[in-house]
Amino acid sequence: MKPLAYPAARESTPAELRGRRDRGPFLSVLRNDAASSGPAWLPLGLVLGAIGAVAYADHLVVSVSHLYILPIGVSAIFLRKAISYSLIAVCVLFHDYYSPRNIGPGSRIFHNLSAMLCFAFVVYVIQRYMEQREALAKTVQQQRDDLLKDVELAAQVQRLFLPAGKPAIAGLEIAGMMLPARGVSGDYYDYIPIDAHTTQIIIADVAGKGVPAALLMSATAAAMRLEANHERNILEQVERLNTGIHSVSDAERYVTLLIAEIDVRKRTLQYVNCGHHPALLLRATTGTLTPLNSSCPPIGLSPEEICELASADLSPGDVVVFYTDGVIEAENRLGEEFGMARLSATVRRGSSLAAEDLMVDIYNSAADFCGDDFNDDVTILVVKCDFKGSPTATS
Repeated sequence: MKPLAYPAARESTPAELRGRRDRGPFLSVLRNDAASSGPAWLPLGLVLGAIGAVAYADHLVVSVSHLYILPIGVSAIFLRKAISYSLIAVCVLFHDYYSPRNIGPGSRIFHNLSAMLCFAFVVYVIQRYMEQREALAKTVQQQRDDLLKDVELAAQVQRLFLPAGKPAIAGLEIAGMMLPARGVSGDYYDYIPIDAHTTQIIIADVAGKGVPAALLMSATAAAMRLEANHERNILEQVERLNTGIHSVSDAERYVTLLIAEIDVRKRTLQYVNCGHHPALLLRATTGTLTPLNSSCPPIGLSPEEICELASADLSPGDVVVFYTDGVIEAENRLGEEFGMARLSATVRRGSSLAAEDLMVDIYNSAADFCGDDFNDDVTILVVKCDFKGSPTATS
């Protein structure tokens, strides 16, 4: 099961080191690209076997020196340059030994020299091609490594937008996680305290995956952080955010967003859902699940965003679960999705757990279902109401 963090670089195991040591004698004669995969003895055995087969045919049939091109060509592909040119002399010696004895010395020398030149030309052409192929592969590998470094740097920048700690709001337990599917993520979540008894919960999902979605997510996260300098009016926040996102995105790039404000003193939840999957509000007293449904289109689709502010009362023990589509759309080997029914059952089953434990339980349930093979970014945010000792609206 995947850990809820970026994996560290894997170190070589003792078995791998023993395997490399066992391949050592053969690796010294192979080209770099040929030595990187497969049994190291196979290319050398193939070349020597081909030379032996052609030598045997040369012993039985007159003038088959051109068949030596086969092992020479194979050696030029798999073996180092010095080894390939050395095998030319071996092939010429075999041919000279098995050639008819009634050929004069001049003809024998001419045949040997012409065969040597022909073999050397074949080795040169193939070696040049292999060198160009190696140079291209090295360039591609370097570009790939640079790209991976850039993606990791982008992922580190993205993590700066995520909350570094839990808000100190008495009466609330909050836990959140995000697992990117491709290094960088199009998901975003945050919890921003407004005052001593009110906090704002944000979860967003950018349409698409990879770097384009991550860039738009970063713009969304930066805009939400800038909203901290404005008066906290959810509808006005959504309107300003929609104007900004619409100006920098096209029709294929939009953001689903759910903003909720929880007031511990009043024990109320106010929210606006802009095309996002409905969060689940589990009532501790009745065990019923209330979806926080969408009331307006996603952010960035149109110049204007007309939304409605919805609200709900909260009680001690109530749980609110926010998530992105990477959770419910996780598929198993049969193509079945984890779905809302399994998510709801998991939330009901773990309603007595702490917020962080419930978050981990939801993730583990989805990961077990899909075999740790998530097709999309996974973000889960759990808020549990623990109003014991917190002031109420009447007090």
